[in-house]
Amino acid sequence: MCKEKSEIDMGFTDRKFPAGTHMCFIFQDEKERRKIITKFLGKGLQEQENVAYFADRMTREEVIDWLKGFDVDITGAITANNFGVHDSTDTYCPNGKFIPVEMLDRLKTFYNDSFAKGFTQGRVSGEMSWALRGIPGSDRLMEYEAWVNEVFKTHPITAICQYDANKFSGSLIMDVLKVHPMMIVKGQIVYNPYYMQLELFLKEFFDRNENMPKS
Repeated sequence: MCKEKSEIDMGFTDRKFPAGTHMCFIFQDEKERRKIITKFLGKGLQEQENVAYFADRMTREEVIDWLKGFDVDITGAITANNFGVHDSTDTYCPNGKFIPVEMLDRLKTFYNDSFAKGFTQGRVSGEMSWALRGIPGSDRLMEYEAWVNEVFKTHPITAICQYDANKFSGSLIMDVLKVHPMMIVKGQIVYNPYYMQLELFLKEFFDRNENMPKS
């Protein structure tokens, strides 16, 4: 059985946060993005956590080269089998369609596997730009993000969801804020004043999308 840890070192801020913290990182500057995500991933590897990265704009090799460029011990992590780079589309839509409940189940499996394999925690970060490609079901992304908070109560993966403000619409960015309890602002993690409880958000979401199937 793995050692439980009540607080997590995020790598880019002095303050620790509980395992299961669900953060959004709405960014415009690529240099800032890489700096924060590198520290987040690197600290997870250093702490012997099971770390997964869901890449959309970069190949696996490009992600590995980027992290090596910041002196992250990727070779050691790959050897220890506690770091994986996965294609975002394949991860979220393995059958060509995004089904929220299936992705939530994959997160639960990742968490359970992390402990079964002897890692201290599970940590993930994903580039969410895959949702801009018109993949069937991708319009349910915010429904999924809202439910992630419930899953993380029982399967506390620590996660950063990356949203490029230059690509996503203002209305979707507003929804992003409504479903993430915590947000990254100027390199610090802060409580999100726009966050809505699950029931309230889902009611608003489905009222706006009357023909959308519900999980």
